[in-house]
Amino acid sequence: MKGDPLLDVTGLSKSFGGVKAVDGIDFQLKENEVMGVIGPNGSGKTTLVNLLTGFVTPDSGRIQYRGQDIAGLPPYQVADRGVARSFQMVKPFYALSAFKNLVVPLQSPRVRRLTGGKFGDRDAVAKDLLEEVGFERDSSVITQTASSLPHGYLKRLELAKCIALQPDLFVLDELFSGLSLAEVAGIVPVIEKLVAGGATIIMVEHRLRELFRIADRVMVLNFGCKIAEGPPETVMEAPEVRSAYLGSEAEG
Repeated sequence: MKGDPLLDVTGLSKSFGGVKAVDGIDFQLKENEVMGVIGPNGSGKTTLVNLLTGFVTPDSGRIQYRGQDIAGLPPYQVADRGVARSFQMVKPFYALSAFKNLVVPLQSPRVRRLTGGKFGDRDAVAKDLLEEVGFERDSSVITQTASSLPHGYLKRLELAKCIALQPDLFVLDELFSGLSLAEVAGIVPVIEKLVAGGATIIMVEHRLRELFRIADRVMVLNFGCKIAEGPPETVMEAPEVRSAYLGSEAEG
């Protein structure tokens, strides 16, 4: 937690037409910190994720990651530097089996570089990763094509693909969306284990109760602007936050 921030975002802005989706956002993230990003629908959360991970180019501002500006780099270069993201709308390789989805990131230049090209049996490693996120190793679900997997397994697969990349920063876009309470309860320990292992995480979430169990700090967006930042219990008491949520999600 000491020293320079892992991520330093300054004046980040993006407009689509005449709409400011992200408007001059500043924040820092230290290593081994978990920051939640919350806000009403349309507040700019997913645009922020897309900016951080190279899927959208900012109009202005800087994204300093480990002291280097990564703003505007393509997604594969951002990932190669150690930033992995999940997608709110799952994006597996639908024609591949669950474990073969993980062989793709395991073959990435980043992983080959980190392992010296000596990763062992990638199929076995892929199956280990799936078991880590809640797949039953001895069941047929590991070998089923992604197109046939239920939503809960696809969400777990999103997380496993991130872990396979061995990133320093996880950017998780509504990982809990569409999951039952039991499914979320099964994923939270996986995230806690990542944090215990030194991971740094940004979590965009609508599931506030579950997010607040994990997050050290929360940033609240509304109409593309940051309106509050701080410990979850403090932030949710801020009048501007309660007004933005109209008393709904803030109470749930």
